[in-house]
Amino acid sequence: MSDEVLNDDTHFDRWNTVKKRTHATAARVGFKERDIFWMRLGRNIGAEEYGKGREYQRPVIIVKRLTRDLFFGVPLSTVLKEGPYFHTFTYRSKKGERTNCAMLLQLRAFDRKRLMGRLGMMPKDDFELMMKKIRELFIPSLSGTGLPEG
Repeated sequence: MSDEVLNDDTHFDRWNTVKKRTHATAARVGFKERDIFWMRLGRNIGAEEYGKGREYQRPVIIVKRLTRDLFFGVPLSTVLKEGPYFHTFTYRSKKGERTNCAMLLQLRAFDRKRLMGRLGMMPKDDFELMMKKIRELFIPSLSGTGLPEG
């Protein structure tokens, strides 16, 4: 069934089943900054980005490893957008070049149990540009814009 046909309660019930299975898994996927993975993002609330398909999955870029199990990640989309809340980039995958848009406002912490399969790696130059946008968005005083320091 497509995402459009099911109501929210059905999606939440199905995601809860997938989430329980994901939580119970002992799989330990290795990851590092700049890696791009398919991830079980889930069915979320309101304007929060969510995954699609039976596993409620979406690609995500690893932004910062926090612990052995936790990382900050940014969900990706194939819908390309411009502006301070987005970063469009191209990377190489096993299936060739892919262009995605990182949805910077959706930055959050994730557990590696959600990771499914590695898709590729963001080019270093693009990663540095994306991190600059993230700093400008979330910590404007560090970029020389926004609130004055001190």
